[in-house]
Amino acid sequence: MNRWCIAFVVSAAMLGSACSHSPGRPAADSAVIPPNEVMDFQTLYARNCSACHGRNGKGGAAIPLSDPVFLAIIGNPVIRRTAAIGVPGTPMPAFAQSAGGMLTDEQIDAIVAGIRSWAKPELFGGEVLPAYSATEPGDAHRGVEAYGTYCAKCHGPDGRGGSNAGSIVDGSYLALTSNQYLRTVVIIGRPELGAPDWRNNVPGRSMSPEDISNVVAWLASQRPQFPGPPSLNPSVGTATRTIP
Repeated sequence: MNRWCIAFVVSAAMLGSACSHSPGRPAADSAVIPPNEVMDFQTLYARNCSACHGRNGKGGAAIPLSDPVFLAIIGNPVIRRTAAIGVPGTPMPAFAQSAGGMLTDEQIDAIVAGIRSWAKPELFGGEVLPAYSATEPGDAHRGVEAYGTYCAKCHGPDGRGGSNAGSIVDGSYLALTSNQYLRTVVIIGRPELGAPDWRNNVPGRSMSPEDISNVVAWLASQRPQFPGPPSLNPSVGTATRTIP
């Protein structure tokens, strides 16, 4: 090979090397992963769950998904169903593609597995925990007494707020929550907000399964039929409520 050929080969190699490292050229490992192929739990959770449930499953407006009591009473099938199809009538949307969402079944499974990894079953040993779902409907009339015993100290005698907590009979709040949500909060509390779980509302006296169901029944009975701000209906001259 003459010197001109050698010079040409060397120049071509240098040019190719320079192009592969030129400014603005994407690196081999910088390819964007299509949204439906993302399987990392932290990424999926941050993009789809953290806005409501908080970073790392706590501190948000919705149920703290990393709460040990919550994870001790709820099963993976319920978590998966809720993530997939949402909860109609509440702010919880459906995330599965089959229900109109953006996530594949495999991504839903990854989220469920990641949430389950936060569980701490060792905290409860052989303790008998309340059932996640009620087996029998509660009694709203008996719920008045149970509420007075376990809840009124913080939320006030009529549920409209006290010195330590706000109203839990607000019509808009109740319209946005399901009975299951109310039951879950009664059981697990909101520790990050200072609300105790079912064991610690009254020192040394846990709520019984009947107490829990009865309080939920009473709260549900306070839910307005037509939530929303009052408005005047000029045709009849009476106050009505407008559904948002």
